[in-house]
Amino acid sequence: MSEPGLLVIDVAARDDEIVFAFRDVIAQMWATSTDDRTTRDPGRPGVRLRLYTDLQQVSTQIGSRE
Repeated sequence: MSEPGLLVIDVAARDDEIVFAFRDVIAQMWATSTDDRTTRDPGRPGVRLRLYTDLQQVSTQIGSRE
């Protein structure tokens, strides 16, 4: 990526707990959409979640360490 911008992340995991834990870590670093609902594909194991992350909006938690 030549410049920071919008990043779309498709997360697939065994269950909601894992997906939301991943979402929470990403949201601590960058401005991130925080959907509270996962999707499931019929006949396939696991859950999915799509996140939209703005890499230009760094979290204050990360910025305060500099």
